[in-house]
Amino acid sequence: MKKYIITLNGKKYEVEVEQGQATANYLGIAEATPTPAPAPVQAAPAQTAAPAPAAAPAAGTGDPISAPMPGKIVKVNVGPNQQVKSGDILFILEAMKMENEIVAPKDGTVTSVVVSSGAQVESGALLATLQ
Repeated sequence: MKKYIITLNGKKYEVEVEQGQATANYLGIAEATPTPAPAPVQAAPAQTAAPAPAAAPAAGTGDPISAPMPGKIVKVNVGPNQQVKSGDILFILEAMKMENEIVAPKDGTVTSVVVSSGAQVESGALLATLQ
């Protein structure tokens, strides 16, 4: 028979294992575990709120390039005043664990890029303008 002490969700258990059978006894609660749990929850809203204003500005003239679905901008391949051809990959948008290419619908010049890598966007959000 072997005895192990494990911590699970801040609670300590003594586990005895004997040839395929195991028994667990509750020993007590660790005080340090509940404190770190709220920290990631507080950090997440700040990350979610920061990208939203980046998608709001509608600068530049020309045809809008919009997000076809909600997701995260993984890569930005263009910048302002850059010449592009129809079919060039402008952005990589990750949605539902898949990377989707946002391509130029026509030849032209990118007049503005209003998102950056890592930004969360909603469906229809302005990504860039193309003239």
